[in-house]
Amino acid sequence: MAAGGFKEFVAGETLDEDEINDFLMQGVLVFAGAAARGSAISSPVEGQFSFVTDTDTLEFYDGSAWVEFSTGGKLFEHLCIGGGGGGGCSNGGGGGAGGYHSSVTGENSGGGVSAYNAVYFLDGDEFLVTIGAGGAARSTSGEGNPGNDSIFYQIGAQGGGYGASTNTTGGPGGSGGGAGASGSLTLAGGAARVQQGFAGGVFTLGVHGAPSAGGGASAIGGSAVGSTGGVGGAGVSSSVTGSSVARAGGGGGSGTTGGAGGTGGGGAGGTSSVAGVSGTSNTGGGGGGSITNGISSGAGSSGVVILKYPDTVSLTVGGGLTSSTATSGGFKVTTFTAGTDTVTVSI
Repeated sequence: MAAGGFKEFVAGETLDEDEINDFLMQGVLVFAGAAARGSAISSPVEGQFSFVTDTDTLEFYDGSAWVEFSTGGKLFEHLCIGGGGGGGCSNGGGGGAGGYHSSVTGENSGGGVSAYNAVYFLDGDEFLVTIGAGGAARSTSGEGNPGNDSIFYQIGAQGGGYGASTNTTGGPGGSGGGAGASGSLTLAGGAARVQQGFAGGVFTLGVHGAPSAGGGASAIGGSAVGSTGGVGGAGVSSSVTGSSVARAGGGGGSGTTGGAGGTGGGGAGGTSSVAGVSGTSNTGGGGGGSITNGISSGAGSSGVVILKYPDTVSLTVGGGLTSSTATSGGFKVTTFTAGTDTVTVSI
């Protein structure tokens, strides 16, 4: 039955079943959209409330139209990814992906966990955004370089772990770097940050003949198959920008045949004559490892921060940040690709 809105009862009045149903049994009525609400409530009453699920808005009838109820603040969904780790050089493992932290509704965050809660901002609030650079490539024998952290508000996405070199373990990070190769040791992949990514692949003496790969946001880095380097751990896909894009894939391990980079921007591992491939820009992908001293590994890619918020909100972005904004379907999506500075909210 349609809700009856507001009615003032007088002392001694007897309530019939319609009045009980219309006035006393109702909470806030929930509808799939404005059209469904219009069909159910043909004559709304001033002060009546409803919740519309397609826009996630609480609205009230002001006597002539349904108006969104607001306490002055708005919810921001975010995707925050750290810079990817660089691959190691000389029996080099792949670099780990940058940590992946998401609050996008219906999607996953890194490390196999569900999305976090969105952040609520009021008019005039300020927050910091920092885009973590990827770990640099390396052309002489040694471990790769770790990625740098990205920051949104009070949320940090850790940079990816470095890829290892001969006889060394992978570095820790948002996702861990892959282990190097050894003629005498079993080597561990780098540990991942909990709820941001996965560990790097291991090198097991007598089983794997080449270095392992860096971990990704949704999978452990692969170990070598014979002399083919390990395949980078896969990243996580998000449709926050309107189309599904995978990010935060691990770098591939080097070998006689280089291992493929992980889905989501991870770079492929190199060979004796081919350098490791760098991660794809602004995905937090790890760089591919290098098998030979003097042949460069791949660099980790830079991270990214993406925010989705109602299109009635405006942001003032500090000059130290590089960003772009698109508007669609009642929302704005702002993508930060480089720098660090403060952002101010206007509602």
